[in-house]
Amino acid sequence: MVELLRPEDTIKLAVQLESVRPVRVRYLIVVSTLSNKDESILLGMDFPSSDSEVCTIGLVLPVWSDTQVYLDGDGGFSVTSAEETRIFKPVSMQTMWSVLQALHGCCERAVKAAVIPGSGLEWALYYHQHIESDRFCLNEWEVMNDLESVRKDNRVSNETLIKEHLRDIMRTEDLDNLTSKMVHSALRTRIGFDMRPYKEYIDNEILVTMAQMDKPSKIFDYLFLGSEWNAANLEELQKNNVGYILNVTREIDNFFPESFTYMNIRVYDVEATDLLPHWTDTYKFINTARKSGQAVLVHCKMGVSRSGSTVIAYAMKQQRWPLDVALAYVRDRRSIVNPNEGFMKQLQTYNGILTASQQRHSTLWRRKSREQRQKSVHIQDGKEEGREDEEDEGLDDDDEEEEEDEDTESTDEQDDSAEEKVDSAEEHEVGSLRGHVTRYVTFCFC
Repeated sequence: MVELLRPEDTIKLAVQLESVRPVRVRYLIVVSTLSNKDESILLGMDFPSSDSEVCTIGLVLPVWSDTQVYLDGDGGFSVTSAEETRIFKPVSMQTMWSVLQALHGCCERAVKAAVIPGSGLEWALYYHQHIESDRFCLNEWEVMNDLESVRKDNRVSNETLIKEHLRDIMRTEDLDNLTSKMVHSALRTRIGFDMRPYKEYIDNEILVTMAQMDKPSKIFDYLFLGSEWNAANLEELQKNNVGYILNVTREIDNFFPESFTYMNIRVYDVEATDLLPHWTDTYKFINTARKSGQAVLVHCKMGVSRSGSTVIAYAMKQQRWPLDVALAYVRDRRSIVNPNEGFMKQLQTYNGILTASQQRHSTLWRRKSREQRQKSVHIQDGKEEGREDEEDEGLDDDDEEEEEDEDTESTDEQDDSAEEKVDSAEEHEVGSLRGHVTRYVTFCFC
């Protein structure tokens, strides 16, 4: 593919397209030239088969200042340039999102540079002269779908229903292999009515959802929750003042090890994965970023399950929130967060562990311990001495309550110091607490 380019030209993006014949492989290439980075062209490349190393050019489409891009409502998009229209259908929604971003960038640069026919893109002539694909391939590049006009009516309720199911589908499916046709088919099965009048709306909503998934979600001022895309976007990371990255995946490498402080939790997104034992370390790592004055990005593949669960666990401990509050808070800032069933059970267990731990270290727990010691004092030292100790103990309890109120209103630094002490104790206790959460909670409230 690269061998067909001039030495001074570069490939900005290459995406695979659907083909009428499964054996053939088609690619749409976005090409720019070093002599003028404001100029771009689209090349259609044809491979006879997936094993072939030889390809030919079947399409050349310059990007002028009047070039426009439209969704076709059927899982693809059309590009109109100098009264010439071509239709493209990427093999997945992720590739479609990527190429649309690239095309809009090319169009914006062409407008700013006033790239119009007759005043630029002379280098595109070279590729026009090297179109060598066979007639069958050329016909496929030149094909036009039938246009269909849909009357606009009051469809708010149906569109709301479609939107809800669409987001659920995209939250649970692998976007690398998910196509627009698969989404339409799944919606038709779930909802049960004809999707054809809503084709354009569905494709637009797919892209909106992709855009939301593409941006890291700000959970706290110092904590972002995102995806593999965000972890690979250096400019975005720097813009968000990210200095630490928590990678909760086995399959994704660290993209910028020389620029950021990384922590890796190498696990897969399956229900059998035991994520809970890592949450003490991830909590400390996130707080290290917070204390440094920099932000941390927590990510997995899509920012849905593994990283979402880890951020929920952090919020539960940092804010002393129960699971339902932390889950609602995180989802309010990133609606696609959806821990798998195994992680949800672990979050419920972790909720019990934190509750039991907080009770153990509460004033009530300490008071119960002192009352037990007080009984020993009565037996050993007599009633008079016991009464004096009881009065002192009452004063101590009042002091304890005042100190606890002050702790609630203390600065972040004081909270951090106290939290670190609890962390140290919890780290040794988490094994036994996990197996006996019910016993601890029952004892605390007896």
